[in-house]
Amino acid sequence: MATTITFHVRPAPPASLIKPHFSPACAFHSSSSQRFKMSSAAQALPPLPDNRVVLGCGGLTMDYLAAVASYPSPDDKTRSTSSKVQGGGNAGNALTCAARLGLKPRLISKVAGDPQGKGIIEELEADGVDSSLIVVSEGGNSPFTYIIVDEQTKTRTCIHTPGYPPMTPGELTESNLSAALDGARLVYSDGRLHETALIVAHEATRRGIPILIDAERKREGLDDLLNLSNYAICSAKFPQEWTGAPTVPSALVSMLLKLPNIKFVVVTLGEDGCVMLERSSESGLSEEVDVDDLLETLKLKKDSDTTFPTCVSSNEVKLRAKGIGSVCGRLLLGTAEKIPASELVDTTGAGDSFIGAILYALCADMPAQKMLPFAAQVAGIGCRAMGARTGLPQRTDPRLTSFLV
Repeated sequence: MATTITFHVRPAPPASLIKPHFSPACAFHSSSSQRFKMSSAAQALPPLPDNRVVLGCGGLTMDYLAAVASYPSPDDKTRSTSSKVQGGGNAGNALTCAARLGLKPRLISKVAGDPQGKGIIEELEADGVDSSLIVVSEGGNSPFTYIIVDEQTKTRTCIHTPGYPPMTPGELTESNLSAALDGARLVYSDGRLHETALIVAHEATRRGIPILIDAERKREGLDDLLNLSNYAICSAKFPQEWTGAPTVPSALVSMLLKLPNIKFVVVTLGEDGCVMLERSSESGLSEEVDVDDLLETLKLKKDSDTTFPTCVSSNEVKLRAKGIGSVCGRLLLGTAEKIPASELVDTTGAGDSFIGAILYALCADMPAQKMLPFAAQVAGIGCRAMGARTGLPQRTDPRLTSFLV
């Protein structure tokens, strides 16, 4: 039976292997002095990275969000408790986050010349994302997504309608590709528009520009993109599904063995934080440690009492995965912010904001033990408002200061 939902949408191992790292919390107060505090925070921040240009290639949508008290049963009718219309899509969200943090993003994508497409572009430009490379078709429809936010379970359900006609590689001219990559510090792809993204990745590789891939799920062409990538951010299920390994840590070892260009891979685990495997040189590393045992040791060392994001790291060792092999590197366990239930509104786009913060961290040459708590804090702030972009912080947000200095 079909579900009828009434939307009221208003437009608009040994302990010696472990290196703990804890970032101090930074409280946020809504008061009349907020603007002064933000100005003071900006003065305390380090300078922006010299090269802040990042090029993204991927999906855009218009999101129609409706919050409901609880997700309806089949054939039920329900009223929304709140609603919002705003731009979305993995690449659009991640680059919006990066722009608010001070980067200069450029985006390759496609929309139609309909009102939704115009709204998507206008919103990106308002946030400082360069939209000059976005293809606009005369006919067809822009991509859009219905998102139902369940206030009871704090989950969201997405119903996506792809855009038409889809983007083809021929719509990215050689001159536009050259201009897009000129001066870029990083290239990012969300795995969509894979044929176009692969052309971008090949040229980026030829120019020596590092590539970050969002490995959310298995997609056509994703393997080719991963083979060219230097960094990978994965959803919770992807590493094991892609490698067939029995555990997350062993799957990360398998990924580094299969992908020799990858410098690090991160798997995001929602409220459980993230796990990162960072490759290192084999020089001087003789000690071999079981990667699953090492993760359990890291879990014992993390600070379970603090509410703000932290990170615990192993030393550089040979990490062995049973039946798979071993790689030289270090394992890091990052925690997520413990958001009070009264403040948690919507997790839509949390993974995208995490990636946007990682893009900033890479441009700023931020060490991994600082990068993971910073990205988790950015994502946590975004979860306090409805939609993927509403709550994304500016770089001067006082809640980020202690993670940046």
